[in-house]
Formats: sequence, C-alpha cells, structure tokens
Amino acid sequence: MKRVRSVCPLDCPDTCGLSVDIEDGKIVRVDGHPDHPVTKGAICQKVRRFPERVYHRGRILHPLRRKGPKGTLEFERISWSEAYAEIKSQFDNIISKYGPEAILPYSFYGNMGVLNAEGMDRRFFNRLGASRLERTICNSAGATGFAYTMGANAGIDPEDTIHSNLILIWGCNVISTNMHQMLLANEARKRGAKIVVIDVHRNRSAKWADWFVQIRPGSDAALALGMMHVLIRDHLVDEAFVSEYTVGFDALKAQVEAYSPERVAELTGVSPEDIESLAKLYGTTTPSFIRIGNGLQHHDNGGMIVRTIACLPALTGQWGVRGGGAIKGNSHYAVHNVAGVQRPDLLPRPLPRLVNMNQLGDVLQTADPPVKALFVYNSNPAQVAPDQNKVRTGLLRSDLFTVVHDLFPTDTCKYADIVLPATSHFENLDLYKSYWHLYLQLHKPIIEPLGESKSNFTLFKELAKVMGFTESCFDDTEEDMIRTALDYKRNPYLEGVTYEDLWEQGWVKLNIESAADGTSTGIPTPTGKKVAFYSERMERNGLVPVPTHVDLQSDDSYPLYFTTPPNHHFLNSTGANVASLTAAERRPVLQIHPIDAACRSIDTGQLVRIFNDRGEIILVAEVTTDVQPGLVLSQGLWWDDDVLGYQSVNTLTSQRIADMGGGATFFSTRVEVVKAG
Repeated sequence: MKRVRSVCPLDCPDTCGLSVDIEDGKIVRVDGHPDHPVTKGAICQKVRRFPERVYHRGRILHPLRRKGPKGTLEFERISWSEAYAEIKSQFDNIISKYGPEAILPYSFYGNMGVLNAEGMDRRFFNRLGASRLERTICNSAGATGFAYTMGANAGIDPEDTIHSNLILIWGCNVISTNMHQMLLANEARKRGAKIVVIDVHRNRSAKWADWFVQIRPGSDAALALGMMHVLIRDHLVDEAFVSEYTVGFDALKAQVEAYSPERVAELTGVSPEDIESLAKLYGTTTPSFIRIGNGLQHHDNGGMIVRTIACLPALTGQWGVRGGGAIKGNSHYAVHNVAGVQRPDLLPRPLPRLVNMNQLGDVLQTADPPVKALFVYNSNPAQVAPDQNKVRTGLLRSDLFTVVHDLFPTDTCKYADIVLPATSHFENLDLYKSYWHLYLQLHKPIIEPLGESKSNFTLFKELAKVMGFTESCFDDTEEDMIRTALDYKRNPYLEGVTYEDLWEQGWVKLNIESAADGTSTGIPTPTGKKVAFYSERMERNGLVPVPTHVDLQSDDSYPLYFTTPPNHHFLNSTGANVASLTAAERRPVLQIHPIDAACRSIDTGQLVRIFNDRGEIILVAEVTTDVQPGLVLSQGLWWDDDVLGYQSVNTLTSQRIADMGGGATFFSTRVEVVKAG
C-alpha cells in the first residue's frame, strides 16, 4: 500500500488536490489531499468514486473498428497499427478530394490537463490544416461579457472570501458545482456574513442560503440594473472609487433611470420591496462579494447579463477591499504560453474556417465544403451538443468517417467508425490550472495505462508520425511541453513558478502579489486600468456599450421555459455510467410548478412528454414549488438507455448563438409539456 498525490481533472472550478491509495498497482481509494491550501481534503462524491470509474467493466481497453451499422455498439478488436493505418488512409483520401478543411476535430475539457486538453492535439490539427473548432459550449458568453467590463477574466482570490460580510451567489449552484466556494462562504458566515442566492431554481444552494431571490429566466441584467438604480438614487455609490477607477458613469446613470424597482419587478418577478432591500443590503455592506455562475450566461442575452452584474462591485468600491469584488472566472491569472504549446504557426494561410461547436448539427449536414471526417476526444457530442436530432442525423451519415477517443463506449461511440482507448488522468503526466483558485498543479502518472489505452498527448504525437509530419515539435515530451507552457514572460503571475517546484511540491501559487498593477483595484481593467461602465470596445463591435436588459427570443408556440442545469453527481455526461452515482441521483425527472401541472392534469410520478419543433423526450414529473410558474427543469445529462427510456435533454435545446462570444443558449429553450400517452 502506498499513498500518492494527485489532482482532479474534471471541468470544475475547484481543481482539487487529491490523495490516492494504491495497492499492488491498483487505485483502491481516493480522498482529498489535506494539505492543499484551498480544497483542504474535501472532495465530492464524483471524485471519491473515481476507482469505480477507472476500473469500470465497460472501459475501452483496445482499439475497435465498426462491424455493425452506425447507431450500434457493434465493433471488432483491432491493433493500434491497423487503427492508425485506417485513419491515415481515410484522411489522405478526404484531403485529396475535399481538402483538409473537410476534417473537423471536436473536443472540449473532459480532461482539464493542459497537455491532454489543448496540447499535442492542437499541433496535429494545425499542421493538418483541419477546420478550427470554436470551443464555446460552456463559458464563452459570460467570459466575453465580464472582460468587456473588467478587461480580463480575473476576479479576487477566493481564499479572501472568508472575509466577506455579504456573499451573493448569482446563477451558480455552488454546493454541486463549486463546493469549496460554499465551504469558504460557510466560514464567512461563521464570522457574521450573510449569504444570498439569486437563481431561477430553488436548488441545494438556494436552500442553504440565508435569503433566496427567485428570478425569471434571462432577467438577471434587469435585476442588476434595478439594484444600480437604487444605489445611485439613494447615494450608496462610492464616488471616489467611481471617479478614479471607472469610465462612463454618467452614461450608466442615465441608463438605469429607466429601471425603477417597479419596472424591474415586472421583468424579473422579484417584488419591488425585495429589489429595494437587496440593493440597500449590497450598498451598505462591505466587503461584499459576488460569485457569478455559468447558468445565467446560457441565454440569448447571457453575455450582457454577466457584463451588467460585473459593474456592481465597482459602483460600490468593492475592488481592493479584502473579501470584496467578484469572481466569474480567474483563468487570466494562469495564462500560459499558448502559442508555444499549441503552435498556431503550423496553420496554413489563409487560415482554415472556424466552426462553432454549438452548431454541430447544422455543420454536419450543410457545411461547404462538407465535413467528411470527425475526430472526437474529451467530449461526448451525442449528449452535450444542442439540437440532438440534427446532430445524430449528421453522425449517422454513411459518408462521414468518425473517430472517437474515450474511456467508455459513450453515446457518441455508437456513431464511430474507429474507437480508440483513452487513458484516465491517473495514467498521465500533465499540468493543471484552475479557473477559480490561484494554484498551478503538476500531476505525475500514478498507475500504468490500462490495457492498450493511450493519452491524447501520445495519440496525436504518434498519429503525426504516421501522417508523415516531420516538424521537431512532434518530438517533444510531456516535460518539454510543460516547460514551454510555463515559459511565458508576458504573464507576470507565472514569475518564479518552475517545473522543479511543481514536481517536488505538487502545487504552487501564482505570483499574484508581486504582479499587482499598482491601483487599488488589484486586477487588470480596460481603458487605462478603469472599469468600463461604458465600453468603447463594445460600441466598436456593434454592441450596446452600456449595460441593458434584452428580452429573450420569443416563441409563442411553446409556453414554458426549459432549463437543464447540472445535477449533483455528474459533471455534464461524465459519471452518468457509474452505478453508485446514478443510484444516488435515482432517475431523471422534470420539475414543474403546481400551477402549470394542474392545468395539464399532471401529478408527481406520471410520465410526461416534453416537446418543441426540435423533438420530444419522456420524463417522470415532479410537481414542486422549487421551480416557478412558466419554467420546467431537468437536472443532469443522463446517457441514453433504451430499457429505462432515458433520452438526451439536448434533443430540445437550440443551436442558436448567444449575444457574445459565440456561446450556447441551452437555457433559453421553450417547450410544451403534456401527459405521455
């Protein structure tokens, strides 16, 4: 028995330090590492169940080739050399007939390691000249909106939030998706802080909060503008901070005059009295902190929502006060040498086309030149991509050559021609950064690769040689690439962070203090270190330059909004094949308010059909006041199950793009619900 250090690889802000017990070369237990400065030994059940996932009986251990029709999991075992030969033959043929743009990589962050998420794969597809993928399915709208206000995706150090006296959790179910922020908030509450959750759904975090403010979908910007109206009207603005560190206050003041509490109540469903109380609580409490979540940005107006909320801390002068400010994401602090790692200089000129991953369904059916090959890794598009009927129709094309690299026979594997076995992160050397806390971590391989599995790094390095690529960058080792990533003089926060320290210590905090910009804000901001209430960049890009509320796109044919937030035990579709986690979640349900249920004669436990023009799914109804009238909700992405009748909720979601950053609009879906026949 030995105990070793590890890191959680999931697409989660916490990026936990782990402690793993290994006996006879096999992982037998996963715990949190007690010495990690932020996560401090606490981990979620998703991670605690990693041994069940790593040694799952369904894990793919050898390369496979299709022998049955697409839409099935009928494969035969082949060797890696046979798989590589088939891929090379198909790619060569496609390139000769249609050009390299007919090949499309499709990936996201099933593994958050720098090398295995965005390393050798980028070099390979850049050199190939394949179509470029816009990886915008998660946080791009909100990140763009936040940057328009603040200049970068950089907030406060989450460790400082124990000093906050007021914490607003806005559109973020932290108990399920950022548990260590919840633990830090609990510590602040012991010191007297008040916690307010603003959300459309009375989820776990809402029930934990001191005050839950329930809001209509897509109306968050209106609530923030209503708060600003009260703050300015009642002289709760930090005038000295606003004068020195912001631009456009007069334009903002003129804009918010129209957002009286009475008007905002009509837009949001929050009473005028609660709007007044929330604004005054925020304006009279310091330090105050806002945790801005992912959920609210998955709307047609998601970028503007986040851009608007991000104005609040500057209005009350919270930046630079320990425990004050906001976090949408902190990825800016850990920016590494992306060009050195990914090698965009390998791309041909003119540059290959960009393809938005949220529009995969349309791309597979209508792109010109057509997509003739799809290479999927670190993602499961047959569950996560919107408008699933279009996606799966495209994946069924007999003339589409599809390769999937994964640990398990996911729903996407049903449409693959070649399936390749992937390593778990426990089997890889990699560099991990958080988009929430401020520590880099190095992960050493702690077990041997199972079966014939290979990492993304190894797969694309070997495939580059098979394709005949001779550039020296394809000879780099994992260590070479990690050292390249850290060698980035343009990011002062990386100063003093070395490979050797990471190897010895496991984690190193970014050099935030010595990189302070000298202002009291303490974070990078646009317009000469000023927060942009009025954004000239937005104006140049054809966007409204001041915060505003924009109604969601209307579809009068379907009366109910349909929202699909994460559940507690899966991360997107990861974990949905682990028996203990699915047992804990029990089954997928549709939450519906008693008013909406009554007029449809629906009771708890009945099967209901949820439908719109894109398709339909069947779920079990749960009548509850946790959702408000006009909204139905289902949590989690469950794998398809023909026996139990589980279907992808993304059958109903739209390929429509958000207002900024090419983001997804999952939560602006409209549906009707009836009893199933």
